[in-house]
Amino acid sequence: MSRIFSGIQPSGALHIGNYLGAVKNWVELQHTYESFFCIVDYHAITVPYEAADLRKRTNDMALGLLAAGLDPSKCTLFIQSKVPEHTELAWIFNTLTPLGELERQTQFKEKSSREESVPAGILNYPVLQAADILLYRADLVPVGEDQLQHLELSREIARKWNARFDSVASGESANVAKGAERPGFFPEPKGLLTPSRRIMGLDGQAKMSKSLGNTVDMLEDSASVWEKLRPAVTDPKRVRRTDPGTPEVCNIYHLHKAFSPPPTVEHVAVQCRTAGWGCIECKKVLHQSMETELAPIRERAKDIAGDPVKMRKDLEAGAEHARSVASGTMTEVRQKMGLA
Repeated sequence: MSRIFSGIQPSGALHIGNYLGAVKNWVELQHTYESFFCIVDYHAITVPYEAADLRKRTNDMALGLLAAGLDPSKCTLFIQSKVPEHTELAWIFNTLTPLGELERQTQFKEKSSREESVPAGILNYPVLQAADILLYRADLVPVGEDQLQHLELSREIARKWNARFDSVASGESANVAKGAERPGFFPEPKGLLTPSRRIMGLDGQAKMSKSLGNTVDMLEDSASVWEKLRPAVTDPKRVRRTDPGTPEVCNIYHLHKAFSPPPTVEHVAVQCRTAGWGCIECKKVLHQSMETELAPIRERAKDIAGDPVKMRKDLEAGAEHARSVASGTMTEVRQKMGLA
């Protein structure tokens, strides 16, 4: 069975952008692949934070992931900092990664342009991402389009390490048929693009993000969700109720495609183009579709929150399994590199 790895920052409660862009896909993938899903708290400390707040956000993220459908009996769910081999492998990869490669990363250029003093952790962030993936020798990584550049760097790092150190492993080449290509110790992971690749915020201007205040949280009650949907940006050309619209440019229509059944999506498009509905009517139907999917998740979250001991044990068991795999990887890495 192929192995997948993916991670998510502990930003607190899951929002629907996280859910549609990643987690909903993870829930499906856990039944098909050997799956490792990680709450990446080491990545979260590259910006200023309060320790107590980080603990709460990590706990809230774990609750959301479990409520969304990740099943500890089907996948390995764990907190990154409980497996310190992540940072050990990241340091090793830092010794192989050219500075220019890191400076060319799009996310680094965007973040560094907004900061007077840029922490080295921002620069080395994709190296830790590579370590996250390769520590488990994952074949596949579920990603959005904005992460493909980082994934390509992971592939390049795997290639560099294999070329430098994998050939010195004693006795391995004897087991390979003459003329056959021996697979590297670290696989070059391939991306699995998520079905919903980019979820825009309710402002219609940027990707859904807590820092921009344009999100709907997964566990918000129905009334609160509606209060956010009602003023959400739609097709800017629909100034009056009678103005026909273009659904393809409307963010509410794209949320329909994520939450509503196909016949409803088709009906929404017709009503928009013919001005059969106003935007409020369209949003009411979307709200109903969202409730159909989100209400059961909220109920599961209440049950999980009511038994915090079980959630803690599930995360501890996930970390124990993850560390057993990570420890095996690092034992071989140290041996191949002359560190053991």
